[in-house]
Amino acid sequence: MKHRLKRFSLVKFIPLLLGLAFIIACGTAATEPATSPTSAPTQAPAAGGNPVPTATPAAAMEPSTKAEPAGTLNVGQSEIGGYDGHPKLVVNPALFVSQTAPLGEGLVRSDLNLEMIGWLAKSWSISDDFTTWTFNLQQGVQFHKGYGEMTAEDVRWSYVEGWANNEKHVRFSDFNDFWKAEGGSVTTPDDYTLVVDTGTPLAEAPVLENWLNTPGGSANWVMSKRQSEELGEEVASKMPALTGSWAFVEESQAQFWKMRAVRDHWKQTPYFDELVFWEIPEESSRIAGFQTGNLDTFVMAFDSISLVEGIPDAKFVSVPGALDYGLLFYGNYLVQADAGEAPDAYDIEAPWISASSDLNSAEWQNAVKVRQALSMAIDRETIVDTVLQGHGRPIAMRYWGNHQYQLEGRKWEYDPDRAIELLAEAGYSDGFSITLTTAIRAAPAEVEACEAIGNMWGDIGLDVKFQRIPYTTLRPQIVGKTYSGATCHTIGSKVATVGGLPQLTTNASFNHGATHPFLEEIMPRISAAVDPKELERLEGELGKFLFDNALTSIGLYQVDVVWPVGPRIEPWTENVKTRDMRNMNGYEFIKLRQAQ
Repeated sequence: MKHRLKRFSLVKFIPLLLGLAFIIACGTAATEPATSPTSAPTQAPAAGGNPVPTATPAAAMEPSTKAEPAGTLNVGQSEIGGYDGHPKLVVNPALFVSQTAPLGEGLVRSDLNLEMIGWLAKSWSISDDFTTWTFNLQQGVQFHKGYGEMTAEDVRWSYVEGWANNEKHVRFSDFNDFWKAEGGSVTTPDDYTLVVDTGTPLAEAPVLENWLNTPGGSANWVMSKRQSEELGEEVASKMPALTGSWAFVEESQAQFWKMRAVRDHWKQTPYFDELVFWEIPEESSRIAGFQTGNLDTFVMAFDSISLVEGIPDAKFVSVPGALDYGLLFYGNYLVQADAGEAPDAYDIEAPWISASSDLNSAEWQNAVKVRQALSMAIDRETIVDTVLQGHGRPIAMRYWGNHQYQLEGRKWEYDPDRAIELLAEAGYSDGFSITLTTAIRAAPAEVEACEAIGNMWGDIGLDVKFQRIPYTTLRPQIVGKTYSGATCHTIGSKVATVGGLPQLTTNASFNHGATHPFLEEIMPRISAAVDPKELERLEGELGKFLFDNALTSIGLYQVDVVWPVGPRIEPWTENVKTRDMRNMNGYEFIKLRQAQ
């Protein structure tokens, strides 16, 4: 079997593919190369009170992959957290930020044609019964810090003993299903071949899209087994020997991560010698750093586009339709409740939570009406036109942004009057209180858009308690199933819709806020749907169930990402990795702009 997904028609993605090649230029003449730090000094805080990097001279370089890396590339991030890199230990936000550097590399990734291509795996094949996967690995890949060449045993160890034992990873159960399947095995016939026997058939699309693809929600990479064994997990996690174009050097908690270019990297040696991520939570401070030339690019809100346009020779990298925004309702853990094991967030006094999993019961129907009312009260078009400044489009369901055809015409109409009627029918004519929290994960306008939704809910009589807290604070509540309320949550637009997504089942370490017997029944069938047509049919069935019951992952909009490009660097659109673009990627391809 060929090693890339064949079931996706590129016709469906023509708008995205055209957009990926599009760069918005704001001026053409390049300025004299700016300067950048080679260490981690700071100057006085800019507006907003956070430090920005201070500039020092950087050497010019020829635009060639063979050029000696020189100078420092400075990137403003909203949150990076403390660094860890061990597959068994790393969690968000470090997990998410690390995969975009790249400090580490996974087996596969998706390219600009939205097809899965090899990364550390140069090719792969699947047996006719879809139970045996054979990965042919790249040869000559070197680990950082002198730990030698990557072998199949390093790959096996990283996934079987690392990622499949990281209980806080969002894909923990998926990793187990593939790498530690009951009755299965993982063997290494030689140093460059890895054979995974899953015991039971697994569809190609879900495995590649959701379980092995990096960058993505599946964030994963290969680490040196020898380093972990010699230094111990905790020590090695702080300075891991990975395989990416950048090697980790040092961090300062809540200030910066510093990375060094890997010379003669097997895939792509960076043009810059050093990459520094600066943690600067306030947008105004990131803007100030960019305006003064201390930041080359940064995580940007759409409101800042006009300011960037006013900077001579600044440009943009634009990727349309890159992210799916969704509304998640938490607390409907019906499977656990039916088993007498309801978690703390299962509070049947909350109007959006049902006391019964019976789809025909009054309890279920009333909770559905409440969730539908909250969905109908959101004016998605206005949010797109104002908060997102037109850089997006409404969608019916998160995960289905590229696959709305599977929902057979379903969409959310903005109808606040009907929303009020539904609340009254459910017994809440006087409204109720609900907590709404933004999952802050570097996506554009995520806080502002969520605040707008809170205001719209207030217009239909709800008392909205809006929370703006770090994702490092929110995530443990979600994982522990103690959070009751709703979140605005962003993911990368999907190539294969949900596939074998575990977040809808009870065995997920990170659940999307709801479990139900229907989900427990359909998800294994989706994972085993080796026929692409059957997989699409089941994905549509799942999407329609979630929409009709407004259960969770309600669609808000699909949004573009727009990354600012400072006057001293070139845009790198053609080298953007697709899939999860809440944060930037492709740093190893960024070149110093040559004087015109």
